[in-house]
Amino acid sequence: MTSLRDRVLAQVDDLREETAAFTVEMVRIPTVNPPGEVYEDCARLIGDRLARFGYEVEYLAAEGRPEHTSLHPRVNVMGVRKGGGGGPVVHLNGHFDVVPAGEGWTVDPFAGLIKDGRLYGRGTGDMKAGLASAIYAAEALRRAGVGLPGTVEVSGTVDEESGGFAGVAYLAEQKRIAKGRTDFVIIPEPHGPGRICVGHRGVYWFEVTTEGRIAHGSMPFLGTSAIEHMGHVLEAVRSELKPALLERVTEMPVDPPDARHATINVNALEGGQSRQEVQTPCVADRCRAVFDRRFLLEEGFDRTRAEVVALLERTASRVPGLRYQLRDLMVVHPTRAPQDSPLIAALDRSIRAVVGKPATFIASPGTYDQKHVARIAGVADCVSYGPGILELAHQPDEYVTLDDLAAATRVMALTLLDLNGLS
Repeated sequence: MTSLRDRVLAQVDDLREETAAFTVEMVRIPTVNPPGEVYEDCARLIGDRLARFGYEVEYLAAEGRPEHTSLHPRVNVMGVRKGGGGGPVVHLNGHFDVVPAGEGWTVDPFAGLIKDGRLYGRGTGDMKAGLASAIYAAEALRRAGVGLPGTVEVSGTVDEESGGFAGVAYLAEQKRIAKGRTDFVIIPEPHGPGRICVGHRGVYWFEVTTEGRIAHGSMPFLGTSAIEHMGHVLEAVRSELKPALLERVTEMPVDPPDARHATINVNALEGGQSRQEVQTPCVADRCRAVFDRRFLLEEGFDRTRAEVVALLERTASRVPGLRYQLRDLMVVHPTRAPQDSPLIAALDRSIRAVVGKPATFIASPGTYDQKHVARIAGVADCVSYGPGILELAHQPDEYVTLDDLAAATRVMALTLLDLNGLS
């Protein structure tokens, strides 16, 4: 007799072309962020497909968020397919916004071209293929006649590329994803069929402004250059902070390995008359720098910020007249799913069955919407798993292979069975 798993996998294989075709449909809707183009069109496409597959569908506009405007409405979609009772609520979430295509493409970035086993287009890996994979993994169970005791939820959300505050964060604030309501969350970011991403580093973006005194450029000794003072700050970051960060290594399996260290990057720098077309002879009285500090789970935010303050104070104490302002821009705390999570165990078993070897566990050097699931929704059992190659995200000629798409769909379908005790 054919086993339940075999029936489900056979359905995944039968749906292979349909899964790819739905990915193409999403890619052809250019949901570019910024500014947030045609979000509602893509939300409706996803919602119509979910309704056809037996979900109760709801459209959730991010009312009250500053990003949500009449010109660029932030419309999310969520489908719920209730089970027979007694099983978990598994939420499959994918963002459908994409970064601008940029230059250097050899194919149309929004055509969804399939060639030589690859599906090309902006947002294929990051992450419309992952969203299609999640939807069709659950659909394979339905077409195989599997009645799950638990509930399957699918959400397509906006603005992940700009922080996710009108997307997953909004759903969490509205309790659509919430501890006590949601048991497990899978976010199908492009890590490949054999890898599970269990968390990410933290982010501290901050702005330092040095204040000088304006004077005539022919008599700079009568003024104080804010740019020169910023130079002292930058040198302190380079010679004091960076070497200290290089010594710190997280136990989290961050990939690539160099990102297991704490890091800092100067994101932007401007001062004086940098934005003026016609120069005038002035000493710069202001200079601004934006820093991108990635901190480790072991460091924590309070220690990270205190270290920056101490560095600025030391620099000011040894440079006469140096005055500065520090402004916090964004804080994202690091997160990690519990090592003993049933979700991780189920995905690992499914990967072994499909890929033929144990899962590789990684953590992200950047962040993704797990941050909102963990901190706002309070759901710890959340990981990222999906088709694609992470290094191709945001690159020209971004693509996902059809084999990866099929394999990840097989893994997610088996994982849904496993979590519901039907494997």
